[in-house]
Amino acid sequence: MQIIETIKETQDVVSGIRKSGSTIGFVPTMGALHEGHLELLRKARLDNDLVVCSIFVNPKQFNNTEDLDKYPRTLERDTDLLKSVGCDLLFHPSATEMYPEKATKVYDFGHLDKVMEGKYRPGHFNGVAVVVSRLFDIVRPDRAYFGEKDFQQLAIIQKLVQMDQIPVEIVPCPIVREPDGLAMSSRNQRLTPEERRIAPFIYQRLNEVREKAGTLPVGKLKTTIESKFKGQAAFNLEYFEIVDMQNLMPVKNWTDSPDIIACIATYLSKVRLIDNIILFRNFAPLKNRQD
Repeated sequence: MQIIETIKETQDVVSGIRKSGSTIGFVPTMGALHEGHLELLRKARLDNDLVVCSIFVNPKQFNNTEDLDKYPRTLERDTDLLKSVGCDLLFHPSATEMYPEKATKVYDFGHLDKVMEGKYRPGHFNGVAVVVSRLFDIVRPDRAYFGEKDFQQLAIIQKLVQMDQIPVEIVPCPIVREPDGLAMSSRNQRLTPEERRIAPFIYQRLNEVREKAGTLPVGKLKTTIESKFKGQAAFNLEYFEIVDMQNLMPVKNWTDSPDIIACIATYLSKVRLIDNIILFRNFAPLKNRQD
């Protein structure tokens, strides 16, 4: 596996690959790799001739400097993991390499970046879009792989590709979970043993939502879940929303959309965790649902 730190060398390598007619699969990450990332890389390995991974902790998407400082950085371990799944090239730039000048680009995603994560992390998705756009320009992949755990981010990237007409196929990949249901995340490393023990409460409540979706009214189900988090002192619920998967707008009735997802963000002590669960996808007939 090649490890490259400069944009020019990366561009030179991938340009030669493209000229040979080989396909490039790309997995952008911020490091602290876990099984969820490795599943993306395995999928990329199956689909493409060359697999590229980037590790770059992007300061533009952190609106909390403490969160940026505490983000785990485990390059040596990450490198071993990348080799184990057959990654061909690791692009690991510095912040000055990625941003030699101040990034001033501002994207207009309409309401997509204003709700849920966007509401509580202003500027976050613009930072995501800036770095992903630059990475796509550097790597020029045929396919790029993103996990559905960051569902809103996935929607933003799909919109970015559409708006800027970037010639890349975005491949969504299912959430990878621990045996007890906790969604895999680099932030899980920051949980204490006791916090890690109770963290599956999040997925348990999401499963409860899935079981009752379409039977209980949306508003009542939402209130029920919110009250259960209020009853857990270790958790500080930031949001719990039931939304249309296409436009991320809240649904009031189960008949509002054929594609509905429940999304959640909560602090467990000082660690912010997000998760989601798809409730309906291409669900029909709509008239059978309870409003």
